[in-house]
Amino acid sequence: MLKIINERYKNIKKIGVGGMADVYLAHDELLDREVAVKILRGDLSSDPVHLMRFQREANAAIEISHPNIVEVYDVGQAEGQHYIVMEYVTGKTLKQLIHQRGALDLEESLVIMKQIIAGLSEAHKLNIVHRDIKPQNILIKDDGTVKIADFGIARAQGATQLTQVDSVMGSVHYMAPENARGESASIQSDLYAVGIVFYELLMGDVPFKAEAPMQVALKHMKDELPSIREFNPQIPQSVENIVIQATAKNKIFRYKTTEAMLADLETCMDPGRESEKPIVFDEDLGHTIIVDDFKAIEPKAKTSKFKTLLVAISTMSVIALGIWMAISFINVEKQPKMVVMPDISNLNFAEANDMLEELGLFLSTNVKYQLTDDVEFGKIISSNPPLDSEVEVGTTINVTISDGMFYIVENYAGLSLEEAQTKLADTRLIVRVEKEQNQDVKPGVVIRQEQLLPNDKIDPRIAREIKLIVSTYVEIVIPHLLGEDVQQAQTQLQELGVKVILNQLSTEDLSEDEIEALELGVVIHMDPQAGSLYSQFEENAIVLQYY
Repeated sequence: MLKIINERYKNIKKIGVGGMADVYLAHDELLDREVAVKILRGDLSSDPVHLMRFQREANAAIEISHPNIVEVYDVGQAEGQHYIVMEYVTGKTLKQLIHQRGALDLEESLVIMKQIIAGLSEAHKLNIVHRDIKPQNILIKDDGTVKIADFGIARAQGATQLTQVDSVMGSVHYMAPENARGESASIQSDLYAVGIVFYELLMGDVPFKAEAPMQVALKHMKDELPSIREFNPQIPQSVENIVIQATAKNKIFRYKTTEAMLADLETCMDPGRESEKPIVFDEDLGHTIIVDDFKAIEPKAKTSKFKTLLVAISTMSVIALGIWMAISFINVEKQPKMVVMPDISNLNFAEANDMLEELGLFLSTNVKYQLTDDVEFGKIISSNPPLDSEVEVGTTINVTISDGMFYIVENYAGLSLEEAQTKLADTRLIVRVEKEQNQDVKPGVVIRQEQLLPNDKIDPRIAREIKLIVSTYVEIVIPHLLGEDVQQAQTQLQELGVKVILNQLSTEDLSEDEIEALELGVVIHMDPQAGSLYSQFEENAIVLQYY
């Protein structure tokens, strides 16, 4: 992976892994700002389908400029790597927010929904269908601004699809019934996904769940959406009606435009809508009615046996077609009932997904991330069920993926301060230096470290502080030692950490009377003198003279 792309974007670290591309935090050297750079995986650069999808995302997103859509700044290719440079959004995904808090309160849900619809409306005005609206692709900035991301499978409504299953790509938990049957995506299928997102905001979970994606697709086609008001009667009927209309099984009953849904969101809390009745859909009348009107409709003549048979055949055909398309969508081949869980450790998400799909298993997108000792960022650490377990075909496999490796704190004792600082320069550790007089360690050398000890494991993305205690020259005020026993004076100075030189003076030039008056073995002169400030540099020493 290039350190600097196009001589402008300096990669800092990987922040996301997808089936088609990896995302890096980078610094735009020209404009001095942080950006997100999405780089198509090298093994997919030569695949025309994935390359077309990647280019489609760039083309779709760069056409749109809206506060609620992640802005694309630049697209290009450098040394064979295709990239998209985007706005770097600090915050979390809507899915993470729901996981943390469960069902959101109504007021907050409406604020989020209005922003989603506002951004999506801008795309729809340009005839661009997102085709993968889900909470994982909706970012919430720290200030509450909503940003729609990932137009990777978006395309102009009516444009040619890339593959047979391209028309039903997207996330099965948010997939419109007609997409599960193989019909092309449309504005109405985007609105269906938005309706499911609204449901999840209010309920804290998706409406339809099952072991296999095929089963979820069938539920979208056949099962009635669970009632929000039965779960929470405090939700006004006018709000539930928005979800009901957006998620109608038949797309002709859904909102015709995002603007129509936005208008409903703007007025759903108006006092005039407090007594609103539930809406239902009449297939024969071909329009939406409220419950009271529905009860007032005159009973129709008894349906002929032929018509009843025709309806039954049509219904069965739709269900059969849905099953066929769902199976085609997830590319499941007939497998034995039980299979052995393979080793997917140290694979990336896309590689593991390919391996599991061959066995009829499915990789959960609800991924747990954690730091590890020895597994690279983006690679799988473990799976549940674990390796060699017998699992039923159709099982969803949960995985834990490496969020990067721990930084192991080194032992800096014995290194010069300069050497230690060089080693720490590429980390997020904040170095505090404290000097300490030490006669046993050369000045400028690290004596010990505090706050973070050798072999401590820390998150390399989080700034931490380490204190280096560095040896410095001993400094003392020379004590008064004249008249003291020279050996005792020497010991006293050495205990203070200084070097001592003993200089015994000769008595050759002294008279006998002078020699007689001498006090032998005591300090008679010091250099430097007592009371001086003395630093124990390497070449320094205190000289004690005596007879």
